[in-house]
Amino acid sequence: MERLRAGVALCGSYCTFKKAVDAFERLCTEYDVTPIMSESAAVTDSRFGKAQEFRARLEKASGREIVDTIVKAEPIGPKKLLDVLIIVPCTGNTIAKMANGITDSAVTMAAKAHLRNGRPVVIAVSTNDALSANAENIGKLLARKNIYFVPFYQDDPQGKPCSLAADLALIEPTVEAAIQGRQLQPVFAVREPHKI
Repeated sequence: MERLRAGVALCGSYCTFKKAVDAFERLCTEYDVTPIMSESAAVTDSRFGKAQEFRARLEKASGREIVDTIVKAEPIGPKKLLDVLIIVPCTGNTIAKMANGITDSAVTMAAKAHLRNGRPVVIAVSTNDALSANAENIGKLLARKNIYFVPFYQDDPQGKPCSLAADLALIEPTVEAAIQGRQLQPVFAVREPHKI
């Protein structure tokens, strides 16, 4: 049986990169993966790690060169290169762009090109403004055809009350559901309440 062709795209939520790259490597064992990075994610060193080290891990795990420009991402649609596109982590910036039809990065071009074929895009959100400035944009995308969210939760309700993060352990079940045209539920996962 042929393996699912998955584009796995990373945006610049640098604090999430270690977990996202671990998830990427896991996805490479299950799917035929094409690595994609936003231009800033592809070159920015941060206190969470060096861009070149992350790039090397993605290319080693997938056995492919990274798609990191709009020009490289554009053929994804016309050539029908992917069965599913997974954006992990997906920043508030990328969510806002996708919600408002802005295509100015490798990741947003990959999404636009892929969506033209009516194929699923899976978003693993990671943003500090999800329940404030980006709440409207997340709502728009939740209502869009062929866009699915990895279930998310408030990662630090006291310290960052507007922040949401995807449960990266649920990427594969979300992809399986998305391929069938349904959203994995519950999309807003509620953590177990603390005991008093």
